[in-house]
Amino acid sequence: MEPLRGADPARIAGYRLLRRLGAGGMGVVYLARSPGGALAAVKVIRAAYADDAGFRARFRREVETAGRVANPWVVPLLAADPDAESPWLATAFVPGPSLSEAVQECGPLPHGTVRVLGARLAEALDAVHGAGLVHRDVKPGNVLLAVDGPRMIDFGIARMPEDTALTASGMVVGSPGFLSPEQAQGRGREIGPASDVFSLGCLLAYAVTGERPFGHGSAAEMLLRTVHDEPDLDGVPAPLLPLLRGCLAKEPGSRPAVAAVQRALDGVGEGGGWLPESLTRLIARRSAAVLALPAVEATEVSAASGALGATVADAPHGDETAVGPGGATRRRFLVLGSVAGVLAAGGTAAWWTANRPGGTSAQGNTTRLPLLAVALHADLSGSGRTTGRAQENGVRLAVDHLNSRAGRGFDLALQVHDDEGGTTRARQIAHRLAADDRVRAVLGPTTDACAKATLGLYQQARLPMVTVSVGLDEVSPTDYRVYAATRPNDSTLVAPVVAYLVRTAGARRTVLIDDAAEGDFSWRQCAGADDALRTGQRTTVRRTLAAEDDADGDFRALAKSVTDARADAVVFAGGYARAARLARALRSAGYSGARLATQRALDPRFLTSAGDAAEGWVFSTAFLDPTRVTAAKSFVTAYRTRFGTAPPWHAAEAYDATFFVARAMTGVGASDAQRSAIVGQLRETDYRGITKRLRYDSSTYRFTDAMYLFRATGGAFRCLGDYRDATA
Repeated sequence: MEPLRGADPARIAGYRLLRRLGAGGMGVVYLARSPGGALAAVKVIRAAYADDAGFRARFRREVETAGRVANPWVVPLLAADPDAESPWLATAFVPGPSLSEAVQECGPLPHGTVRVLGARLAEALDAVHGAGLVHRDVKPGNVLLAVDGPRMIDFGIARMPEDTALTASGMVVGSPGFLSPEQAQGRGREIGPASDVFSLGCLLAYAVTGERPFGHGSAAEMLLRTVHDEPDLDGVPAPLLPLLRGCLAKEPGSRPAVAAVQRALDGVGEGGGWLPESLTRLIARRSAAVLALPAVEATEVSAASGALGATVADAPHGDETAVGPGGATRRRFLVLGSVAGVLAAGGTAAWWTANRPGGTSAQGNTTRLPLLAVALHADLSGSGRTTGRAQENGVRLAVDHLNSRAGRGFDLALQVHDDEGGTTRARQIAHRLAADDRVRAVLGPTTDACAKATLGLYQQARLPMVTVSVGLDEVSPTDYRVYAATRPNDSTLVAPVVAYLVRTAGARRTVLIDDAAEGDFSWRQCAGADDALRTGQRTTVRRTLAAEDDADGDFRALAKSVTDARADAVVFAGGYARAARLARALRSAGYSGARLATQRALDPRFLTSAGDAAEGWVFSTAFLDPTRVTAAKSFVTAYRTRFGTAPPWHAAEAYDATFFVARAMTGVGASDAQRSAIVGQLRETDYRGITKRLRYDSSTYRFTDAMYLFRATGGAFRCLGDYRDATA
């Protein structure tokens, strides 16, 4: 599951959308709740295809096709509207992983599990063929694993054998690597039930070995091998070999019928649970994650006005719009007292400068410059206070330097607000700043949670929100124009990891450990590394550390799985505490290969907890150590003079972010520096700071540059610099 995005609808017909389950060129699949409260998977077609009469007709056929198949191993169709403005269909939701995810995370499935899998899928295909249809896209991604058995999904290209509307001669439709030879050659009129049998054979070979029987590579290469080469069945258990060889025969007439496949596989492994424990636990965790989703109402983003419209009734005491945990906006209600009451709650604003005289003219006369206010919204006393205070000091130093420059067109006034790392207080602060017309831009918040909680409010007020330590993957800068992150998104932190593994470590076999306690962040890091590393020369192994796995034995078992896999590199995407426990377990297991993590584990407490086992760990970050940057030398000196210590992480980035905002204000001019004008100017501003060059991609409005590597050495963290230089 992935969070909803700003442009996603809140509802489809009577279904309330909760999360994204997947997206492709044709549309998006959402996790939703039906009017009766049941979970469903809702597939929505993109508008560009909805306007195509031919495509709409094909989608209507898909709905009709899915409704014709009734079998316990086929996910049932619940409802659909192919004539809606955005055509959609809803099926029952299965909380388990797809077969492809299961093999990637947990490795090849046991022989007994594959026999049950094959028997149930053969039964499902028998029902499909009994309805006069051919599925045409039997592949691991279209099979979901549940505790009671597999489920077949996606009848998007299923057709009657005589229907060549989609598979005319010469047209190849389906998924290379799991297509039959007749599909690979575009022999549309020959594609019948036997084609599904061939695809089922490919799927079962993949399930039991973890490898595609016709290898990897480009689509053309896989199609060519499917037509001309024999399948690679090394690793297939001997009892399965005759059946799979029969299923993978080149000629359709030489393959067994699905009923025969079912008979050959049935009756094995039916006495107890059919899945290995690792997959049962994975399904349980996913089920728990679904049950934990908040039962909150969503709001829709109005494409016409860009305003956030509530889907719940307005309350008499005012309302509050926020970005929810999944990235979707939602409206909650908060009773606010007077301004004094809000300030007493902790949103105290401290003006650092106010109504101060301006510069000196050529004649020596002092003139009063326009005063433009910016606000620092940070966690200064909560769990993120170390980062928040570093940002505060960096901003204060920047404002001081800006206001001392000769020839400036305005003075900056600074408000400082402490949200204590709490979302409720963060929203109170955002309400106040949104209502204060003097404030032209906000620097912050410090944490992802507070950024999500306040972004909707800042968007409504058209108040620029310039973040330093937040890199939200799920927030679209196109939908939220006020959002200006001065660091790359979280998902891009995998780039330094991959560069180090390939260029520096020369890793050939890498274990990627997804820490479920970190949610989507960890999953995205592992998925990104998997996609980048998996080639003919390199292999990856996916492992998941459950959110509740806190016993030392769990970490010892994880370390043993790394050594058993003969890995020469490990990537852990969790926080510092669990990274330290893994470091100790790996050391005890005698592992000495490359060990990498992200900035979520880059914490002094990692060094303390891991001890000697911390030595050599490498970390990917979106911030640097300014004391090791020549361009930041004067900043470091000024920081030491002002605050009596070397600048901590994030201080220099906050300094640059303040100058970035000031440059945008200068670009529009003090007299025209209104909020909406600054929002637009930030996207056009190109500022070369002491840490990085701040400018945005003209098409995505995302900042993708400036990522670094640190190494734990001698009981301290040493910044290796920009990852491209450090891995050259």
